[in-house]
Amino acid sequence: MPKILILGAGRSSSSLIDYVLTQSEKFGWDVSVGDVSRQTALDRIGKRQGKAITFDIQHTEPSRIEVAGADVVISLIPANLHPMVAQICLAEKKHLLTASYVSAEMKAFHAEALNKGLLFLNECGLDPGIDHMSAMQVIDQIKSSGCVLTSFESFTGGLIAPDTDPENPWRYKFTWNPRNVVMAGQSTAKYLQDGEYKFIPYQQLFQRTTPVTVPGFGEYEGYANRDSLSYLETYQLQGIKTMLRGTLRNKGYCSAWNILVQLGCCDDSYPMEGVPAMTHRQFMNSFLDLRGGSTEAKIEAMFRLPANSEEMKRLKWSDLFSEERVGLEKGSPAQVLEHILNKKWKLETGDKDFVVMWHRFRFLKQGKEQEIQAYLTAKGDNEIHTAMAKTVGLPLGIAAKLLVQGRIKQRGVVIPVSSEIYEPVLSELGEMGIGLVHG
Repeated sequence: MPKILILGAGRSSSSLIDYVLTQSEKFGWDVSVGDVSRQTALDRIGKRQGKAITFDIQHTEPSRIEVAGADVVISLIPANLHPMVAQICLAEKKHLLTASYVSAEMKAFHAEALNKGLLFLNECGLDPGIDHMSAMQVIDQIKSSGCVLTSFESFTGGLIAPDTDPENPWRYKFTWNPRNVVMAGQSTAKYLQDGEYKFIPYQQLFQRTTPVTVPGFGEYEGYANRDSLSYLETYQLQGIKTMLRGTLRNKGYCSAWNILVQLGCCDDSYPMEGVPAMTHRQFMNSFLDLRGGSTEAKIEAMFRLPANSEEMKRLKWSDLFSEERVGLEKGSPAQVLEHILNKKWKLETGDKDFVVMWHRFRFLKQGKEQEIQAYLTAKGDNEIHTAMAKTVGLPLGIAAKLLVQGRIKQRGVVIPVSSEIYEPVLSELGEMGIGLVHG
């Protein structure tokens, strides 16, 4: 009986756990779900046949025992802890699947994992994940038809559905780890555009956006992800003129978020003083000159904005100028900002999120320029079974099934860019209504 251990029962785990438990009833798997809170794991399992356990990777020996009892480990715990899970998996000779980017630490495990016949599959969620798989499927089709790819652009975003919180001018709430949202883009973005290397430092990132139109869904804007250049080799696109991967947001988001970046509200490098007594307005005012009138007036002057600008509407809607206490005892600017925003940006009962992915491929066919635009959308059922949970968790669950069934032969530290993985995963996702539409 194959034994699968799922680590992490947080906001992105619901669809993964449901899928794996459903497959376990069909194929006779033994499934355990571990979380630092056993009650959270119990809640995720519900009345299904699965075992809930307390799991804290910081407690090495209990963690080793749980991993040793599994055949496949699927980890949704914070990405910085994955190397600790990987070390135990190597020692106990267990396969590991994650939705997180391959870190330098994870990459260093490749030779040992390969030698031990283990699969360490990473970047198998949404972004990264479905973006890789759907892109590679089209890229391989273009190449196999004898065409030459000249440009690839890809943007993905986790947003809110049009019918959710209609008064929300950001058209955004936290559907993923809030800290990751607040800290987004803090390393220099690197990409290739028209044959030239481009570098965007953090302080410019939200000022240099790409307009994106998705048929039937409207206009968006994308900002560059950290390192698109590393995927030139991964996607086998050496010689291409443009290579850009980024994050998608609703139009107007980036110019408002840029204000928070420029003020220093997203800085995580130092603890703020006076946090226990601090109000939202005082937090914002702490980054501004003493002179210049109200907090709003200072920001309007600093960024040359009219009082009724869309940027100011977004900041005001988020209660950043209210006299409400922050409600923390301590924190860096980024931690305080996250806490304030979470009061308005948290998914509430009945809220539905919305995932949008967009690719553009440009290529030469018999010397003539051609273009393919393709997009994927998914809508959440509610605040628990979100589109983000579906698109992050289901690829992992499907990959785990394929691995258990012996249908994935790759070993070592890999990401899902081979047809052996992407074809069956995309096929099953398509049966669930999650598939790429070619414009």
